[in-house]
Amino acid sequence: MAIHVNRRKFIASLSGATAAWPLAARVQQPTMPVVGFLTSATLSGYAPFAAAFRQGLSETGFVEGQNVAIEYRSAEGQNDRLPALAAELVRPQVTVIAAAGTPSALAAKAATKRIPIVFSTATDPVAIGLVASLNRPGGNITGVTNLGTELVQKQLEMLQRLVPTATIMAVLINPTSPSLTESTAKDAQAAARKLGVQLHLLHASTASDLDGVFATMVQLRVGAFVVGPDAFFFSRRDQIAELATRYAMPAIYYVREFAAAGGLMSYGVSVADGYRLAGVYVGRILRGEQPSDLPVQESTKFALVINLKTAKTLGLDVPLGLSAAADELIE
Repeated sequence: MAIHVNRRKFIASLSGATAAWPLAARVQQPTMPVVGFLTSATLSGYAPFAAAFRQGLSETGFVEGQNVAIEYRSAEGQNDRLPALAAELVRPQVTVIAAAGTPSALAAKAATKRIPIVFSTATDPVAIGLVASLNRPGGNITGVTNLGTELVQKQLEMLQRLVPTATIMAVLINPTSPSLTESTAKDAQAAARKLGVQLHLLHASTASDLDGVFATMVQLRVGAFVVGPDAFFFSRRDQIAELATRYAMPAIYYVREFAAAGGLMSYGVSVADGYRLAGVYVGRILRGEQPSDLPVQESTKFALVINLKTAKTLGLDVPLGLSAAADELIE
C-alpha cells in the first residue's frame, strides 16, 4: 500500500513540475537589451540631448522601459571619472554604449573592443583616432560628428561683425578634454590671424573656474569671446550666459540652447539632431547591424540664433545683414 502511495505522490509531483515548466520558461525568456549612455556632463544639463537620443531610438522601434533599458552614467563635469564609469558599463556587458562627447567616446573605446560603441562628437573622429575613416570606421565603433571646432572661424567673423570695436577676443576651452581643446585652439588661432584680432585661450573645467575666467577677460580687455564646444560648458550654460551679461561681455556659442538661456547668439549645427542620429544608429545595431558597416554620419543642420533682448541689454545694434541671415531671432 505504501508503494502505491509513493507512486501516486511521484506522479503528482511530476505532473506539477510539468505544469510549472511553461511558467519557468516565461520567466527565463531573454531580458530586454541594455544601452549604456555615457556623458561627461551632468544628466540634468544634458537632458535635451538625451531626449533627442531616445527619439532616435524610438524611430527604430525601441522605447525605453518597454523593449530597451538605458543605464545612464555621468561624470558630472569631471572627465577623469570617465574611464571608471565606462568600466562600470563594460563589466555587466551592456549591449551597446552610446558615448556622448569626445572624452566619453575615447574612454569607451579604451574600455572595450567587443561591445559596439556609437559616439557623438564635435571633432574629427579620424584625427583623434576614434575610427580608421568616416566611410569605413572599422572595429566596434561608429557614430556622428558635427565637426563643431571647424566653426570657430565663422563664429569669430560673426562676432567681429556684431562688435567691430573688439580687437581682442578670447576662446573658452576645457583643458580636461585635450583632443577637443587642441583642435579648437588650432582653428581659433588660425582664424584670429586671418581676421587680424588678438586672441587669448582661456581655460575652465569647473564652475568656480568660470568666475575667474570672466575676471581675467576684464583684465585682458577682451571685447568678445567664443565658447568652445564642450559638454561641461553646455551643462553650465545658464551660469555662463548670466556671467556674460553681468560682465557685459558679448559672446557666441555653438548651440541654440545657450541663446535660449540668455546668451547673445549661437552658430553651429544642431547637436540635438546629432544625438537623434546616434540613437538611430544604436537602434540599428540592436537590430543586428555591425558598427563597422555603418559609416560615420556628419550632422549638417546649421543655424544662427540671435537673442535680440540680450543684444539690447549689452547696448549692441545687430547689423541688418546679420539679423536677416539669422534662422531665429529671440525677442
